[in-house]
Parts: sequence; structure tokens; C-alpha cells
Amino acid sequence: MYAIVEIAGQQFKVAKDQKVFVHRLQIEEGKNISFGNVLLLDDNGAITLGAPAIEGASVEAKVLKHLKGDKVIVFRKKRRKGFKVKNGHRQYLTEILIESIVASGAKKTEKKETKSGKATKADDLKKVEGIGPKAAEALVAAGVDTFAKLSKKSADEIKTILTQASSTLAHLDPQTWPQQAQLAAEGKWDELKKWQDELNGGVEK
Repeated sequence: MYAIVEIAGQQFKVAKDQKVFVHRLQIEEGKNISFGNVLLLDDNGAITLGAPAIEGASVEAKVLKHLKGDKVIVFRKKRRKGFKVKNGHRQYLTEILIESIVASGAKKTEKKETKSGKATKADDLKKVEGIGPKAAEALVAAGVDTFAKLSKKSADEIKTILTQASSTLAHLDPQTWPQQAQLAAEGKWDELKKWQDELNGGVEK
């Protein structure tokens, strides 16, 4: 039996007793964790597909340890310009052990809808000055996919998410991000635009 499950923004094919390396999870070592976003189940040839997830299905795992991945070297050079840049990066990872795949009562789920009847959508976090595509991707992977959720995070919590996602995001200063997100969540775009004109890359001058 195996499952296709989404973990920290990535999809994995997992089976019982398998060890998997995923993007850093904010869970202590030795703790158990459950992943409910199961997209597909194969039980001895009987395949169940989600729409997009399978209701009632989950993958139970145990956090073994937090670590860094192998170093990746990025080297850039321009001919006859004397330009050479060498950078290294080690991704923050978490090793987990798949303990069980729960399929009891599994059935296809439908997209949740709001009172207006429209499916909920993630906000474009890049509208917050200082958040680029990579930072937005890291926030969404951590479950912060709307202005409202971002506004409830402290600058230190956001900094932790960015640092754990990638060392290349550690230099970002998110001090104004929650306040910007609050204005965006309330639809105060004119006020937000006026404030952003006074910021320098999302940082107060």
C-alpha cells in the first residue's frame, strides 16, 4: 500500500516504514505528525483519487531529526570581465519515518466554499512590499497563504519561516509585513500604497 501525500508544499510517494526527507517542519524531534492532504491511495491495486484530497485519509509519521542537506555550489563567471562569484547553499530538511497510512472511511472531498458560494483562494502575498516570489513560496508552504494569516504572524515568526525555508531568505527584514498584510486584508489599498511609497524594500527608512 502506498500514498501520494503533500508535505510542506511538495508531493511524495510514501509507504509504511519509509524514511523521507522533507522541507524543514516546525515540529520537535521525536514527535508524531499527521498529514491529511492525501491525494491518492493504492491499496493492493484499488486506487482512490482525491478531488483534490481524500477525506478521512491521512499519513502518520514520526519526526526523526532536523538536518541540512548537501551543499549545492553555484558558480557564475563572465568572460574577460574578471567577474567570478561562488556561492554555497544547504537546504534545511527534516527526516521523517512513515509509520502508517490510514485509509478507513476515505472518500473524495469537494472544495470548501465560502458563504458566497465561491471557493476560497490564496492571496497574492507579493503585494506586500519586501515579499518576492521565493519568500511568498516559503510562506505558502508554511501555511501562511492569505493576508489575514500573515497579519497574525509576528516578525520573528516570519523570520523563522524564511530562515528555515532557505538561507538565501535569511537577510529579509519582515518587520512591516504583518502591518502591510493587515491593511491588505481590510482592503485599505490606498492607505497601503501611500505607506509603501515611504518604505524602502518593505523596510522603514
